[in-house]
Amino acid sequence: MTRFRFVNGHVATSGGVLPGAEIVVDGDRIASIGAVEGSADTIDLNGGWVVPGYIDTQVNGGGGVLFNDRLDVEGIATMAAAHAAYGTTAMLPTLVSETPDKIARALDAIDEAIEAKVPGIVGIHVEGPVLNPARKGIHDPTRFRDLDEEMIAVLTRPRKGKVMLTVAPERVPVATIKRLVDAGVLVSAGHSEASYEQAMAAFDVGLIGITHLYNAMPAMQQRVPGLAGATLDDPRPYSGLIIDGFHVSAPMLRLALKARPFDKLMLVTDAMSSVGAVEKDFVLHGRHIDVSGGKCTYADGTLAGSDLDMGSAVANAVEQLRITVDQAAAMAATHPAAFLGLAHERGALVAGLRADWVVLDARLKPVDTRIAA
Repeated sequence: MTRFRFVNGHVATSGGVLPGAEIVVDGDRIASIGAVEGSADTIDLNGGWVVPGYIDTQVNGGGGVLFNDRLDVEGIATMAAAHAAYGTTAMLPTLVSETPDKIARALDAIDEAIEAKVPGIVGIHVEGPVLNPARKGIHDPTRFRDLDEEMIAVLTRPRKGKVMLTVAPERVPVATIKRLVDAGVLVSAGHSEASYEQAMAAFDVGLIGITHLYNAMPAMQQRVPGLAGATLDDPRPYSGLIIDGFHVSAPMLRLALKARPFDKLMLVTDAMSSVGAVEKDFVLHGRHIDVSGGKCTYADGTLAGSDLDMGSAVANAVEQLRITVDQAAAMAATHPAAFLGLAHERGALVAGLRADWVVLDARLKPVDTRIAA
């Protein structure tokens, strides 16, 4: 067993925030968490934090690699390593609307990465191509298509990790959504003009997520609440929030915090290849994307994902949502673990779970990330 003895700071355990703690690790699991006795071999947090390892369900790229362009183990490993530097200990590489053959290749590549034990890879997020052209965002609408039996078969085939699928609910029959859910696919709504009624019908059959709440969906109106209004009104789906200062204003973020169950809100980055990269600009589906000032945009001003890392997302959440550090960490770790059905092994500092954590300095910057082998 290995002992980690943290003092002079804050340790965000499942039982509350402690001023210090001894975390005993046995293999890849936390054996116990208790008080620090004595002063030898301690790690001085200097007012910083130890929080559960962050879990990001929407990662398009990192370290100069865009998942769409590198459907191989090496590319996936580069992405994971780039995000680990910012506290992410588990992630879903995310494919931006692609052809059926590339979707199949991406799913196989994630299986291969998990088989190769690439640290932090727990599944895949297939975002599109069953989206609404009216809310395409940066996605290429020429790749949009309806679900057919071949694609359903590819998506529902047994996999080594989790499979998350973002669709526009108005483009998928309710029976098909249920079929995907019954097969274990985590179906999420995004890039959509679904009505309130269509959203509710999808929630009723198990649609479990809202991909980047508020973004790529109509604004709420007094008589037309739409997908955003349905999300604020219904406690069932988990909602991803991109807190980078560009995607959603702080008052709208706080509105979601007030309206939704707290444990159903989770931070996502929607990160592009620029995170952890020296050369920030990149090309997506043949279009040059400019990255400057932490913002990714196409020539027409369309937001193209983000240059956000999870460490910054947590710090931004504390500031813009006016919540505590341990609450922000729960949005980045505990809640996404529950969304993925992985709360039995990840997402909190508690005995029995994986020994994945992040050490933050007093300014909440990640300074050390531990991913259990």
